[in-house]
Amino acid sequence: MGRPVMDKSAKVFVAGHDGMVGTALLRCLKAAGFTNIITKSSEQLNLTDQNGVRNFFLQEEPEYVFLLTAKEGGILANITYPADLIYVNLQIQLNLIHFAWETGVRKVLFLGSSCVYPKFCPQPMKEDYLLTGALEPTNEPYAIAKIAGIKMCEAYNRQYGTNFISVIPANVYGPDDNFDLETSHVISALIRKSYRAKVSLQAGKEARVTIWGTGTPRREFLYADDLADACIFLLDNYDQPGPINVGSGEEVSISKLALMIKDVTGFDGELIFDETKPDGVPNKLLDATKMTALRWRPKTDLKEGLKRTYEWFRRSEVGT
Repeated sequence: MGRPVMDKSAKVFVAGHDGMVGTALLRCLKAAGFTNIITKSSEQLNLTDQNGVRNFFLQEEPEYVFLLTAKEGGILANITYPADLIYVNLQIQLNLIHFAWETGVRKVLFLGSSCVYPKFCPQPMKEDYLLTGALEPTNEPYAIAKIAGIKMCEAYNRQYGTNFISVIPANVYGPDDNFDLETSHVISALIRKSYRAKVSLQAGKEARVTIWGTGTPRREFLYADDLADACIFLLDNYDQPGPINVGSGEEVSISKLALMIKDVTGFDGELIFDETKPDGVPNKLLDATKMTALRWRPKTDLKEGLKRTYEWFRRSEVGT
C-alpha cells in the first residue's frame, strides 16, 4: 500500500489480551513475527485506575496500542448493568487514550461496536450514519461509551496531531468468547444452550432451547481471527480521522442462525422463540466499502466459524 509497516520489534501493548478478540490478536501478532508484545492482567493493571495507567505508560513506553478491552454483554447484560457498562468503559477509554497521547504513542487502534449506529439506521450502515438517529434503548449506555471513544480519538487527532484510529466491527464471535448465559452474546449463548439441551436429551430428559425475541432480526457476524487480522492490517494501512467498518458483508436472521447452531452442535430438539422478550435492533449490516477499497476481506465464512467456535467450546467444557 506504500505506507510504512510496523517494526516487528516495536513495543505493542494489547489492552484486553485475555478476551476473545485479544487472544485472537495475540495469535496473529505472533504469527506475523512481532516479538515485543506487552500484556497485563487485570490484577497487574487496573485500567480504570488513572494513576496506575499513567505509571504503566511512563514505565513501559509502548509504541502501538490496541485498545480492545471493554465491559460488554448481550441484551440481558445491557438491561441489567447499564451503569457499569457506561462507567467502566468510559473510564478505561479516558485513561488509555489520554496517556497514550501524553507519552507519545505512535498509533492507537480503538475497537468500537456496531451498536454505535442508530436503531433504525439505513442498511447497510455507513460510517457517516454515526450520530444521525436515536440508539437502541437496551444498549444505549454501552453504545454511548463506544461513541465517546471514537470521538475522543478524533478530538486528540485534531488538537494534538495524533494518529488514533477507530474500528467498528460486525458482531464478533469465536474461540475464547464469553459463554456465560447472563452476559453472553447471541452465538455463544445459543451454542451453550444447544449443547446443554443436547446433553439433556442424551440423558433421556426433556429439553428445548428458548431464544429471546421473534427470531426475525438480522445480524452480520465476523470471526474473531478475521477481526484480529483486520486490526493489524489497519494499523499499517489506515490513517483517516473517522472510523472504519469491518464486516463480512453477509447477514443472517436469528432464526436461521439458531438452526445453523442446532446443526453444528447436533441438537435435534425444539427451538422456542420467546416473543415477550426484546428483539433489539431489527437489522445490523455494515457497509464495508472503505475496508474493501483497501483490499482486505475476511477469510472465514459463518458455517466454518461456528464449527470452530463450537469445537473450542466443547473442548473447554468437557476437556475432549
